Amino acid sequence: MPLPPSRGPLSAQMLEVLSGHSAVADFRESAQRAAVHTEPAAVLCSEDIQLTLTLLYELHLQGLSGVNDSWEWDLDLLAARTALEHPFERGLRDMVKPPTFDRNKIEATLWKMAAADTGPGLSRYMAHKATLEQFRELLAHRSLYQLREADVHTFGIPRLSGAPKAALVEIQDDEYGGGRPERMHSALFAQTLRAVGMDDSYAQYLMVVPAVTLASLNALSLFGLHRRCLGELVGHLCAVETTSSVPSKLYSIGLRRLGFGRAATLFFDEHVEADSVHEQIAVRDLAGGLIRQHPERAEGVLFGAAACLALDALVADHMMSCWAAGVSSLRDPS
Repeated sequence: MPLPPSRGPLSAQMLEVLSGHSAVADFRESAQRAAVHTEPAAVLCSEDIQLTLTLLYELHLQGLSGVNDSWEWDLDLLAARTALEHPFERGLRDMVKPPTFDRNKIEATLWKMAAADTGPGLSRYMAHKATLEQFRELLAHRSLYQLREADVHTFGIPRLSGAPKAALVEIQDDEYGGGRPERMHSALFAQTLRAVGMDDSYAQYLMVVPAVTLASLNALSLFGLHRRCLGELVGHLCAVETTSSVPSKLYSIGLRRLGFGRAATLFFDEHVEADSVHEQIAVRDLAGGLIRQHPERAEGVLFGAAACLALDALVADHMMSCWAAGVSSLRDPS
């Protein structure tokens, strides 16, 4: 991940630490103060805090350009991340309330949550009205997740056992192209970016996506990097898989309307077919299997699904509101 410009004092201080120009203990103390003095709801929309969390999480993923890998387990950085995660998670749990549920009917509850999702409003707009520039904005918002698609959910594999583990491996095998690098979903998304004239470099658009997009990304990292959040991670994946097929079909329609061919649409065409299968495996075998083994994970599964749906809706609302006002949904990188 390329190092982006800072978005406030905390992210500026972290970048100074990583470049060797500031003491990491001072940054830890700054993060702890920010965590105490920032309301949880404000953390969700804080450009400064969300960028800082993104950088801290990326140390455990593909890493930061020019930054030594030894920073991954630096105790002061871990303490800073932990401090910021507390209000971030509180903000998520205050915003999202999972539905009431019967542990024997979790699968039906997940399907009902997916059916109630209002996300297709954005995809219908993309299918019938969006300009090429708006499509490029949508792809920029999605690029941070899609160019590492499946990676964070894969953290769940060593934490599962039996049938749920096998179910997640089956899903991830498809996500990673069944052993064919060119069929990896991240590679297909990179192909879409190139086809519409965009840069396919990893995290290239980090500097222009807003806090609401980073919050969606960071929620997944929070769930993936904490074993206590295994249920939330599984629920997040269920929400992804059960709400992907219809929007993907509409995105393909929109790209074809704008004159693009298979190189641009293959990523979305693949998800129409793959996710119609994945959603069954994710809900029945993965989530259902996990809760049969560990009933205490049920609330976490539903919270993870609800958080994914709510954050996706916030990103969609942000884009649609900006476009209705005649302005870009992306930040000015300057």
